[in-house]
Amino acid sequence: MHVFLEKPMCTSTEEADELIGLAAEQGVYLGVSHNFLFSTAFQRLREAISSERLGPIDHITINHFYELGQVRFGPFDSWMLRDPGNVILETGPHLVSALLDLVGKPESFSVTADRMVTLPNGAQVYRRWRIRTTVGRAAIDLNINFAPGFPQRTISVRGLFGSALLDFDADTCVIDQRTPRDIDFDRFKRSRQIASQMRTQALVVLAKYALGKLKLLRRGNPYQNSIQASTAAFYSAIGTAQPLDVRIAGATGRDVVAQCERIIEASALDKVASLVAYAPIERPALVTQPTVLVLGGAGFIGKELIRKLLTDGYCVRALVRGSGLALEEFRSDHLEIVRGDIGNRTDLERSISGIEFVYHLAHAQCRTWDEYLTRDVEPTRLVGEVCLAAGIKRLIYTGTIDSYYAGSKAGTINETTPLDPGIHRRNYYARAKAAAEGILTDMNRNRALPLVILRPGIVIGRGGNPFHWGVGRFSENVCEVWGDGRNKLPFVLVSDIAGALVLAIEVPGIEGKSYNLVDEPILTARDYLRDLQERGDMKLAVLYQPIWKFYLADLAKWLVKALTKHPDRIRVPSYADWESRTQKAFFDCARARRELGWNPTSNRSGLVNDGIGEALRPWIEATR
Repeated sequence: MHVFLEKPMCTSTEEADELIGLAAEQGVYLGVSHNFLFSTAFQRLREAISSERLGPIDHITINHFYELGQVRFGPFDSWMLRDPGNVILETGPHLVSALLDLVGKPESFSVTADRMVTLPNGAQVYRRWRIRTTVGRAAIDLNINFAPGFPQRTISVRGLFGSALLDFDADTCVIDQRTPRDIDFDRFKRSRQIASQMRTQALVVLAKYALGKLKLLRRGNPYQNSIQASTAAFYSAIGTAQPLDVRIAGATGRDVVAQCERIIEASALDKVASLVAYAPIERPALVTQPTVLVLGGAGFIGKELIRKLLTDGYCVRALVRGSGLALEEFRSDHLEIVRGDIGNRTDLERSISGIEFVYHLAHAQCRTWDEYLTRDVEPTRLVGEVCLAAGIKRLIYTGTIDSYYAGSKAGTINETTPLDPGIHRRNYYARAKAAAEGILTDMNRNRALPLVILRPGIVIGRGGNPFHWGVGRFSENVCEVWGDGRNKLPFVLVSDIAGALVLAIEVPGIEGKSYNLVDEPILTARDYLRDLQERGDMKLAVLYQPIWKFYLADLAKWLVKALTKHPDRIRVPSYADWESRTQKAFFDCARARRELGWNPTSNRSGLVNDGIGEALRPWIEATR
């Protein structure tokens, strides 16, 4: 069987040599895909260099400036973060493969790795790498930056007769050369030529994307196009019994890994911290049998809930999908971490043994309604079934206020307000939460499932994303606010949500009830963004967008999906869904205060300090 691998080919040259030997022994093709080497822009640059259009090459700079989200948000036990050099084996091939293809193998490396951060598990990650080398007469700079910032993946080439600038994300490559004009007219003519190249190439990229969406062309975004072209080249070689294109040859994959190993060796990084961080972890022995089970404990609210439960003396069991490293900060003799999937009955039955109270905070990240049904709604039904069979004392389910219509005509919302009657046309997250609520509520009414439902508002605070989409749509330094941003938003601190969740297992006689959890209306979107910018020492481009703009854009996308029979075409855009994002309703949470004894922060300084300041802290540290 022929094999086409994604980069990196292996984690060592020894492994690469073994694979190449096996492929030769079996008489099969072994290829390695290096992202972007088949992009239109890279092929344009490749031709400009190989044809000597730019003349002898003097300098090449390759930049990979792209935040590595795992450093801030985890999972911290991923292979890439287990050793300081692994980020080079994972990301380095992007740069090294381009370098090898354009000018060949480099000589000795000079490497500086800095901006080190220590992860919660003690592992160290270096977020900035500056690598210098030469290939013949050409000086080479390879720059990698994993810290937050504007994304930039580019190649700049200087030759004797011209220069070239490639932008991988835009899929453009512009050539700059002298013209037969006087110096001032030459400057003007060159600027015009650069602008013309950019305009033409940008239109081609846009056209390919649009035609791909309409299924009139088997093309998509630049990344997809490059992968598709490299795959086609692999199968073409097999079909014609020709050698593989050098860009995807197994020998090239081996050379890329070898150069990455040389870079790591030249960095002379200390691996002791990582070896300690990934040594087998011995958790403290439990002092007693857990009585509380948390599903979704590694999430934003889940971690705060576990913190509160442990503080209050509960013995807790957390069911997690991964290794549980996200909960290692709670190394307690009152916390048991078990691995499993809430969609697996056996895992649920095992984790619920001996448990009195169950919190269901888990939710899946999905793209289509079918995925939500399979990975979110049906697992919730299973949780209810297993809880009934186990005879637990109470199941606490976290819904969302997003399942309500909260636009300009909503007025006051309390627990007697029905969920949005048009929920079938709302966003899938709100719809899935409402569907799960309905299933569990039926179990409560018809089968006596001891259920309590809590619906948090816009949750902010420690461990959360300060660039919260409850305020607006964020993209780098741009925030498109839902509406004019003048109405007070239903914020609530994550610590206050955790407090309410604990009260929900302590207060007797509340089975079958639901509680909305929103603090006093204190901050508008404008207030939030002003404090966010002041505390983060940043300047955002804030756009206050009318809801009809979001709706019309969504409608245009839906028309394309309908024409192309996209699976997502079943969700017809709803103006009410977009308008609900303005959160113009007033949430009356008197029931939670009265029956649960819930007392949220309810003051501006606390909401800003703990809601914005604490959420910003990891971001500020990451940008240092």
